[in-house]
Amino acid sequence: MSWRRAGRPTRETRSGARSDRHAEELMASLADAPGETSGTHPDDRGDDRLAPSRRARRARRVLLVAVGMLGALVLLAAGGLYVLSDRLAGNVERIPAVFAPLDPRERPPKPAGLAGRATTFLLAGTDSLAPEPSTGSGPGARRSDVLMLVRVNAARTEAVVVSIPRDSWVEIPGHGMAKINAAYAYGGPSLAIRTVEALTQVRVDHFATVDFAGFEAVVDAVGGIDVAVAQDTAFGDIPFHAGVNHLDGRRALAYVRQREGLPRGDLDRVLRQQSALRALLARAGSAELLSEPMRLFDLLDAVSGWVAVDDTLSNGDLRSLALDLRHLRGPNVTFLTAPVTRTGRAGDQSVVYLDEQRGTRLWQALDHDRIPSYLADNAADLLDGSPP
Repeated sequence: MSWRRAGRPTRETRSGARSDRHAEELMASLADAPGETSGTHPDDRGDDRLAPSRRARRARRVLLVAVGMLGALVLLAAGGLYVLSDRLAGNVERIPAVFAPLDPRERPPKPAGLAGRATTFLLAGTDSLAPEPSTGSGPGARRSDVLMLVRVNAARTEAVVVSIPRDSWVEIPGHGMAKINAAYAYGGPSLAIRTVEALTQVRVDHFATVDFAGFEAVVDAVGGIDVAVAQDTAFGDIPFHAGVNHLDGRRALAYVRQREGLPRGDLDRVLRQQSALRALLARAGSAELLSEPMRLFDLLDAVSGWVAVDDTLSNGDLRSLALDLRHLRGPNVTFLTAPVTRTGRAGDQSVVYLDEQRGTRLWQALDHDRIPSYLADNAADLLDGSPP
């Protein structure tokens, strides 16, 4: 059974009426009292001989508006890619009982010390192209086309994103060997978490998901992203040229979905997904976007409407997380891919075989916040340069 609420508005409805209404309310809260604007007062008549009291009142009004705008910018910047208020936080869908089926005795423990205070998310991108969010969580739900472990250190100043290729051939508890993206289809977020924890021995604190349509909406909300492409290629009728490409939501979606025509297929697609996320973070944290409250509101509205999280994250938790992450910027986020030995076939399936020995070192380094030491000997796993 899907956890989405029945009768949820379509993407067009939310991005239109709700966004416009909320944006108008936000801006109205920063404006003067009714009948007052930032332009010339009706009694001014272009005359600079205003009474001192009137000039003082007008100066106070201008100052209040300026302070209000500055306050809004500070709050929005602090929100980053998360949420600003109860209203926006309330837009974020909650997936019920994600962790309830997991046996605490079988889950990996948190490490001791400061590393144990880090927060680890499992981020899944589902392969739906529906015009509204559709990340069902029950058995038979869509497969996860993107699977990333996102770990934020205890100081909330650095993050590490590790992609697990969707075709990774792993043990799925209760189902035997299969591609890792099948875990989401077999048992929703709970089985996906159980599978990843068994593979990595890293405890997952929270789960989040976004579908393809949501990714497209978020990219459009930031005004598009810039990605560097190593060689000319195309996905259907959408071309990408060697060098920097500016992508709107539709083209960005094609960019992260393409695998045919790439030298390493799904492994290169993983690099593209990381590259797009890095570009999205850079754009969302740019001074240009942070200086435009309306556009930043559109971004927050898009994210809150298309991202779903586990129900252990309350509105207050989201606000606290947003404030904690206000200093986290793109350069402080490290992207890498789980180490792979080779690609091959398992029966009639094309699969990816993970490197168990290097993988063990990676997951231990991730769990104890020692990624720099791991990368000293495994720099090839790091996102660097321009993906194909």
